Amino acid sequence: MSNKELKNLLHEGIENIDDKDFLVAVKHLLERKYAISAQPKLTKSQVKRIEEAKKQIQKGEYISEKEADNLVEEWLKK
Repeated sequence: MSNKELKNLLHEGIENIDDKDFLVAVKHLLERKYAISAQPKLTKSQVKRIEEAKKQIQKGEYISEKEADNLVEEWLKK
C-alpha cells in the first residue's frame, strides 16, 4: 500500500469516527510527529490554482456545500 493510499484510508476513517476521546488521542499523536508551520509552502501550480479559484468565486462560479454533498452522494452510489 502506498503512502497516498494509506493517507486516503486514514482520512476516510477519521471522517467516520464520532468518538471524541479517540479523535483527541489521534490529534495528540499527530502533534508529536507533525508541527504545522505558520506559513505553508505552496508550489507555483498550487498558487495558480488558488488564484483561478478566487476568480471563479468572484464570478459566482461555485456550488454550495449542500450541492457538493449531494454530488458526492451520487458519485458514491456509482
